[in-house]
Parts: sequence; C-alpha cells; structure tokens
Amino acid sequence: MYLTSFAKSFTILCEHVHKRKRSNLPKIIENIREQLLIEAKKQVLQQGYSKTTMRSVAKGCSVGVGTLYNYFDSKEMLVATFVLEDWNDYLKMMGNLYFKDAKTYLQGIYMLLCDFEEKYKSLFSDKEAAKSIGTVFYSRHRQLRKQIAGFVGNICKGDNSLFTAEFIAENLLCWSMEKIDFEMIYLLLDKIIKEEN
Repeated sequence: MYLTSFAKSFTILCEHVHKRKRSNLPKIIENIREQLLIEAKKQVLQQGYSKTTMRSVAKGCSVGVGTLYNYFDSKEMLVATFVLEDWNDYLKMMGNLYFKDAKTYLQGIYMLLCDFEEKYKSLFSDKEAAKSIGTVFYSRHRQLRKQIAGFVGNICKGDNSLFTAEFIAENLLCWSMEKIDFEMIYLLLDKIIKEEN
C-alpha cells in the first residue's frame, strides 16, 4: 500500500514537472527560415519596403525579433535573400527554355526578365529600398549580366562571342525594365547575331 501511494505521488509529480518543462521550452516552428522569407516577401510586396520592419515580419510569423535576427542580420539581408532565391528560380526557368531558334529563345529569356521585374516593380521603384539595397543590386548587376550571357552564349559563335553574349544580355536586362517591345529590340539583336556569326 505504501508503494502504491508512493508510486501515485511520484507519477503525479513527474507529470507536473513534465508539463512545466514543456511550457517553458521555446516553441518549435517547422521551416522557420522559409516562413520568415514568405512573410517578408508578402509584406514588402503588399505594403512596401519602408513599412516592412524586422519587428513586423517577426510578428507576422509569431516569433520574437531575436529569432528573426538569428537567421538574417538585417532587413536588407532578408529582402536580398528572397529576391535572390526567386532570381535563382528564374535562372532555372531560363535554363529549361527550349532552343527552337534565336528569336524564340531570346524572347523567352526576355519575357522571364519582364515577369521578374514586374513581380518586384514596387521594390525596385521604392526610394528607401533604392538607398538601402541599391548598392547591393548595383554591385550584382555584372553578375546578373554574366548569368544571362551564359544562356545567350549558345547563339553567339564568332571571335567576340563572349562580348556579344554579354552585350545581348545587357540589352535584354535593361530593356526588360522599360518594357520595350521585344520585336523592336530583336530587330537590332538579329543584326548583331548575324554579323557575329
């Protein structure tokens, strides 16, 4: 009888301690990094860069601001991360384009660039964002051009093929920001491609 009473008391004590320990543990959130990126992207695209803060993103994910800083050092890093991850998805789509002919291939790349620019138009035109992350994007411009040139290089065969590929990539990149009609751009690009080959 004494052992039974002791066992019951011990069991009740263990349950109490176990419940108490569980309530003091930090909550475990699945895929927290991805959730933070999704929330940041949603806020930036819906309310703008300047109204999005580290605190608002953390609140949107129901985590502490310190948790957010464990993953991202700053708002600029957070934004650059989700933009870069999307850009990498667009690069994969460019890599999967079917090469039927130069015009169709370049138009596919151009349309993807236009789509990416449209998706982030509010971010790219935000003055505060331009001040904060403009230098990051500016320093990455050469890298973007080289990535696009890697796809365009399939078309260029002459002595200056590397330069020509980058020249075409630069034009596609810049004119996609202006939404210039592809047919107009291709009139000149076609001449350059024919001259190069």
